[in-house]
Amino acid sequence: MPHGNGEGKAKREILVVEDDPDINGLVGAYVEIAGFRYRAALNGADALSEISRHVPSLIVLDLMLPDVSGWDVCRHVRDDCDTHDVPVIILSALDNEESRCQGARCGVSDYLTKPFDPDRLLDALTKHANGRSGGHGSEDR
Repeated sequence: MPHGNGEGKAKREILVVEDDPDINGLVGAYVEIAGFRYRAALNGADALSEISRHVPSLIVLDLMLPDVSGWDVCRHVRDDCDTHDVPVIILSALDNEESRCQGARCGVSDYLTKPFDPDRLLDALTKHANGRSGGHGSEDR
């Protein structure tokens, strides 16, 4: 598989924030295929707690969460000096120009829509997570 270029980077962690456990697990499987460690959060509050405990190398973020919106999570990440450069990939059913523009304003690294193409997800994961070293690295926006 052409996406196996996560060798030597298995310790990098990707936080998947998605309220549907099946989709969260599916995205997590692709995270592992790409050679990264998978962490899960099923809502915005859990995501913020996870991020404060250990800054991930990348965040895959749904926008429509049951408690704290994905936009609020993204703004929190961008406003915190410890996480402002963590790449954020939006993975959402919202597929409209307004949401994409809001994503650009929030500084997201990529915007993917559901249902997602596994190859595009794998490409985005490796592109953005590999641009980081130990939680801090170059921004790719």
